[in-house]
Amino acid sequence: MRHDRGVLSMTRNLVMLGGTLSLVMLAACGSATTSTLGGTSPTQSATPSRTPTPAPTVVARPAPTAKPTATSAPSASATGTATALRSVGTLGQILVGGNGRTLYLFLGDAGATSTCNGSCAQNWPPLTTVGAPRATSGVLQSLLGTTKRQEGTTQVTYNGHPLYYFVADSAPGMANGEGIDAFGAHWEVINATGTDVVK
Repeated sequence: MRHDRGVLSMTRNLVMLGGTLSLVMLAACGSATTSTLGGTSPTQSATPSRTPTPAPTVVARPAPTAKPTATSAPSASATGTATALRSVGTLGQILVGGNGRTLYLFLGDAGATSTCNGSCAQNWPPLTTVGAPRATSGVLQSLLGTTKRQEGTTQVTYNGHPLYYFVADSAPGMANGEGIDAFGAHWEVINATGTDVVK
């Protein structure tokens, strides 16, 4: 009986020893595996992130502005109707328009007011202007003036006389209207002093 207990005790001790040795071997194997494999699995290094390239800054340049060309406004004297003196036949130096055609005064006018309208004005077209009339070639600027016509246009006057062309004078150098009595009074050419020339 004592013999059986001793065997049982020894067996128990052997089992415990065997278990201990198994644990030691397992620990050794675990250590060898760790050392062989290089320990814990290597940590993957993070891929360096690319720094975004900044987009180029576009600097807005102001568009060049065109420099305005200085232009002087035409003066009234520059735009007005021109008058001049011209030698016509035996009449001597008489007043003509900018186109060179002979100018007349109407003795039936009441001072600077024109009384030639309607059919009269169709035969004796008035010398009109938009700006101040201009004197050239011997005409006296001080004698030039204007008057308002019945239909609203501005007529040129000389020495207080409204001025007209004659429809039958088709070209410069003609004075077919000189001395004609029509529309109630005579028509005469006019000289530099502003008086009528009677021939």
